[in-house]
Amino acid sequence: MQTQDFDFDLPSALIAQYPTTKRSASRMLRLNGQSGKLQDSLFSELPDYLEAGDLMILNDTRVIKARLFGIKSSGGAIEVLIERVIDEHHALAQIRASCAPKAGNRIILSDAFEVEVLDREDDLFRLHFLNDTTVLDLLERHGALPLPPYIEHKANASDNERYQTVFSKNLGAVAAPTAGLHFDDPILDLLKQRGVNIAYLTLHVGAGTFQPVRVDDISQHKMHSELYSIPIETVELIKKTKLAGKKVTAIGTTALRALESAAQLGEIKAGNSETNIFITPGYQFRVVDRLFTNFHLPKSTLLMLVSAFAGFEHTKNAYQYAINQQYRFFSYGDAMLIEKNTTQPASIEQS
Repeated sequence: MQTQDFDFDLPSALIAQYPTTKRSASRMLRLNGQSGKLQDSLFSELPDYLEAGDLMILNDTRVIKARLFGIKSSGGAIEVLIERVIDEHHALAQIRASCAPKAGNRIILSDAFEVEVLDREDDLFRLHFLNDTTVLDLLERHGALPLPPYIEHKANASDNERYQTVFSKNLGAVAAPTAGLHFDDPILDLLKQRGVNIAYLTLHVGAGTFQPVRVDDISQHKMHSELYSIPIETVELIKKTKLAGKKVTAIGTTALRALESAAQLGEIKAGNSETNIFITPGYQFRVVDRLFTNFHLPKSTLLMLVSAFAGFEHTKNAYQYAINQQYRFFSYGDAMLIEKNTTQPASIEQS
C-alpha cells in the first residue's frame, strides 16, 4: 500500500488543544470492524460495551519531563528532547540547533548542569550527564513536559496532570499513551464492579510516534523502537480470558503493539523486550479482540495499525464520519472503540 492511501484532510479546528474539563467527558465513536457499522456514544458508556470476564489492558508508563533548553560551548542556543533514558547518567536525545554538536562537545542545560555528546546514532545523540544526580531526577527538576507538536501552547501545570494517566507509574515515556487519558478512578471502579478484569503492561512511548511515514511504499518504512515489559500476571489473565471465550481489549495502540510483539512466536510471553513491530493492513492479530484508541494523524503508522485492525475501508469511512460529526482529534481528543475485523489475511511488515 502507499502512504498516500492513509492521508485525509482534517480541519485544524478539530485538533484538540486542551483536554475536556473532566477526563471521562469525551465522545466515543464505536466501529464494528466486521460490518463497518458506526455508532455515536460517550466514553462514560464504555462499561456498557464490555462484559463480565472480559479483560482490559492498560499501559502504565509515565511521561518524563523530557524537553530541555540550553547553550552549546560556542554560545549557540540548543533544544534537547530526551528520547530514551539508558541508565542513571546516559540518554539518547533529539537535538535542535543551528549547527549539530559533535562528539566531545559539551552543553549547558537549564543553566543548571552539563552534558557531553558522546556520539550520534542516526537522528539521535548519545549524551553523558556530567552530574552525580540521575538523569530522571534532573529531568524532573529542570525539564518540561514534551507536549505533541500539534498542541500549540507550552506545557502548564494543568498539562502536567492531564497529560499523564491516573494509573501511570513507570517513568520512561516521552509521549503519553493517550487512550488512557480518558480514564478516571470512578470509571475504573465501575468496570471492576461489572466484572471486567484489568491488567497492566508498560511500553515507553517514543517521540517517533508522531513521525509521519516519509516513503511512498509503506513496506519501506523503518519503525522506531520502544521498550516494553509485560508482567506474568497479565499473561496469565490473557490466557484465562481466552480459555473462557471472553475478549481482550487493548487500551491504546501502545498496549496493542506490546501485546502483539510479545506473541510473535505464537504464544504470548511475559518479560522485558524491545519492539519495532509495524502493523499494517493484512496483519493477523494474535491477542487483541477489541481496541480503544484516539483518532490519529494522517499518514501515521498508528492510523495504519487501526486500518489493519478495523479494515482499511471501514477505518477510512469512520474517520470521514468523525470529521463530519466534528469529533475532536489527537492526544486530547475523543476516542473510538473498535471491534476487530477478523477477515483480514495474515501479513506483517517489520523493520
